[in-house]
Amino acid sequence: MTAAVASYQDKLNKFLHQKGVVGDTFKALEDNTGVQRLYIGYALIGLVVTWLAFGFGAQLLANCIGFLYPAYCSIQALESGHKNDDTQWLTYWVVFASFSVLEYFSGALTYLIPFYWLLKCAFMVWCMMPGSHNGAEIIYARFIRPRYIEHQGQLDKLVGDAQNMVGGFVQTLKDESKNLAAEHIKAN
Repeated sequence: MTAAVASYQDKLNKFLHQKGVVGDTFKALEDNTGVQRLYIGYALIGLVVTWLAFGFGAQLLANCIGFLYPAYCSIQALESGHKNDDTQWLTYWVVFASFSVLEYFSGALTYLIPFYWLLKCAFMVWCMMPGSHNGAEIIYARFIRPRYIEHQGQLDKLVGDAQNMVGGFVQTLKDESKNLAAEHIKAN
């Protein structure tokens, strides 16, 4: 077994033995089946990979993996006193949003690319990996940030105009609602 595989196996084994919901669930599975929790973990990973590659609902599963765990980690980051984890998860969400917009406009490609949902899930897991130089950090630094800096003035103007337009629309709705309520009160 190579050192990299042994390292990942050790990390998975530690994850499956940690105290909490995950460790308790895998302990119960291990006790009930007599199968080591590491092998149950491998089976679960194999099931998810097979489901993403061939199964019905692969889009839902891929999107849940790309959304639920990062949402949980984002809440934890907000509740911690550290800035680094906030930056990591904000960077992930910027990349996730950019990818989602690209995916929407290239929707037909999702049906043409074999194993698209498996590839998307692997991409999202790469983007959410802990530590520096994860996928989100690399994509943000190399692609998103340079374009943002290049067009920051135009984007700020666009966002400002949109805020003014929405604010004006909301104020108009508010005024019209007051007028309609006053007319209704007068009529009754």
